[in-house]
Amino acid sequence: MSIRITGTGTSYYHCISRVVDRRFVFQADEKEVFRSILRKLEAFTGVKVVTYCVMGNHFHLLLMVPDRQILVPLNAERLLELLPLLYDKATVEMVSHELELARRSGDVAFEKALLERYEKRRGDLSVFVKELKQRVSIFMNKRFDRTGTLWEGRFRSILVEGGESALLAVAAYIDLNPVRASIVNHPEDYRWSGYGEANGSGKGSRKARVGLASIQRESLENPDSAIPWPEVQERYRRLLYLSGAEERDHSGAILRRGFSQEEISEVIDTATPLPLSVMLRRKVRYFCDGAVVGSADFVEEVFEGLRALGRTGPSRKTGARRLRGGDWGELRVLRDLQVRVFDPPIE
Repeated sequence: MSIRITGTGTSYYHCISRVVDRRFVFQADEKEVFRSILRKLEAFTGVKVVTYCVMGNHFHLLLMVPDRQILVPLNAERLLELLPLLYDKATVEMVSHELELARRSGDVAFEKALLERYEKRRGDLSVFVKELKQRVSIFMNKRFDRTGTLWEGRFRSILVEGGESALLAVAAYIDLNPVRASIVNHPEDYRWSGYGEANGSGKGSRKARVGLASIQRESLENPDSAIPWPEVQERYRRLLYLSGAEERDHSGAILRRGFSQEEISEVIDTATPLPLSVMLRRKVRYFCDGAVVGSADFVEEVFEGLRALGRTGPSRKTGARRLRGGDWGELRVLRDLQVRVFDPPIE
């Protein structure tokens, strides 16, 4: 179940989509193109990328969907600035010509309709992910001279409460994907993730840093606050390394790859672990299948809204469910998982 409630203020979503048959089709060049399309859509639509991870056969996104009421409406000048991000020169020139004709003739209604054509695609989660998948599909089909479906059906999404605890937990889960999959030893070494990009020196590093800074407590309380990247980096790195500790059995054999205690001790004093750090080392199904994650009050509020729309079962009276498998503090989910709280990595 994917829950999308738009037009109700700023909201956050964890979105996941896989390649059909889970084929490994994204290599380095394809991942670079994926990220380029992702960033262009971010600029065009106003949907912000908090963090992301592009794997060989699937992707994860943590997105901030803005309140449509606070998005500054497009005017002709702004539209012409944004169009080259997604459209070729001929399309941009055609739209420019149409806007100029409308201006000269005083046809306000035509200009408004033209702007609205693009305006309705902004600040919308479904449009953002749909266009991302479509544009990546077009690129992949041309690149490999193929036809047909690239993606395994619709994307999945879960609603995440806009508080630091839930957002950081989901962000860390996303950025630890390549470590859990044994692709890299350290999350900062994976170039096609939010944290990896933020630690790089490329032109996209600033956007990645802004994304991770935006879910720190100070930024959530005051979006105009500017937290220095070294401070954000240190906080988030502590969480990632504690969350990604390796697991061993009683004989010392490694059950799940991760960071050794020696590696962790280089980053943080392990005598003062952060909440959720032990559980986040695993692939937690709640963050993909829990439908809504956040505090009990937040999950109950969403549940009541869904019940008013007739989207809940008649026998269910409450929404918030405790997470199984460990101590998750105050976090709650909408969908309970009876079995398999943890899964092995997808890749």
